[in-house]
Amino acid sequence: MEPTKEKKHRFIGLSAFVIVLFTMPLGHAAMIIMEKTLGESALTPAAFILGLIGLVLAIWGFYMKKDTHATFAGLFGALLVWTGWIEFTFVYYAHRYEVAPLMENGEIVTKPEYLILMSSVGFWAIVSTLYIFGTRTGCIFYTWIQKKLGINKHADSLHSSVRNHSVTTFMETNMLLWTSYLVLMFAYDNELLGDRHPVTAFIAFGSLVWSAYLFYKLMKIQHIGYAIRYAVPTVIIFWTFVEILGRWDLFREIWIEPMKYSTELVIMLVVMILFTVFLFRSKNATHK
Repeated sequence: MEPTKEKKHRFIGLSAFVIVLFTMPLGHAAMIIMEKTLGESALTPAAFILGLIGLVLAIWGFYMKKDTHATFAGLFGALLVWTGWIEFTFVYYAHRYEVAPLMENGEIVTKPEYLILMSSVGFWAIVSTLYIFGTRTGCIFYTWIQKKLGINKHADSLHSSVRNHSVTTFMETNMLLWTSYLVLMFAYDNELLGDRHPVTAFIAFGSLVWSAYLFYKLMKIQHIGYAIRYAVPTVIIFWTFVEILGRWDLFREIWIEPMKYSTELVIMLVVMILFTVFLFRSKNATHK
C-alpha cells in the first residue's frame, strides 16, 4: 500500500473513532441539559419523542442502499433510543417511586436510575444468549465472542438474521451500552466489589488494553461504514475505562456540568460534525 493511501485509510479509522467517542460525552451532556431545562411535565413526552425519532431513523436506515448512510442512521438512532426510551424510562420510575441515590461523604456517587438499571441483568442475559448461541448477526462484538467460544464451528445451529447495517449498528450500540452500564454498576456495588476493588481496577485497565488492540485494528480498516461499526465496540469498551477513572475523581467529567463547560462541549460537537462530513465526502474507502 502506498504511504499516502495508507495515511488516508488511517484517517478514516481515526475519524470513525472520534465521531463515536464524542457521542459519549455529548449524549451525557444532552441528557443533563434536558433534565435541567425541561420541567417534569415536559421531560417525559420530550424523552418519548427523542426515542421515537431514534427508532424512525434506524428504520429509515434499513431502507438506505448505501451502507455508510445506513450505519450512521443505526448509530444515531441507537443513541437517541437509548437516551430517550431507556435512560429516561429509568429516570422516570426512579423518581416516581422515590428511589434513593447512592451517597458517599454527603455526595451522590450513583444516581437512582442507574441503581435500578441493575435489575435488567436477567433480560440482558436472555437477549445475549440469543445473539451468542443462536444467531449470525454480523455484529462485530458478538461475532468475536462466537469465534472465541468456538460457536462459529457449529454454523448449522446458527440462524442467519437479516444482515442490514442500520439494524446491526442499532442493536450492537444498544447492547454494548447496556453491557457497559451493567459491568460498571456491579463493579461499583460495595456488596459485590466496590469502585476501589482490585477487580474494578482490572476492569478499567483491561478495557484500556482491549480498546487499544481494537483501535490498532480499526486503523487498518479502509471502508467507512465498517470503520464506524468497528469503532462502536472500540469506543464503548474504552469509555468503560474513562467512566471508572471519573469515578476515582482522577479528572473532571465536563459532560456532567454542560452549562459550565459549554465551550468545550461545543468544540467536541463541531469536531464530530467535521469528521462526519469528511467521511461522507470521502471517496477513498473500499467495500468490505
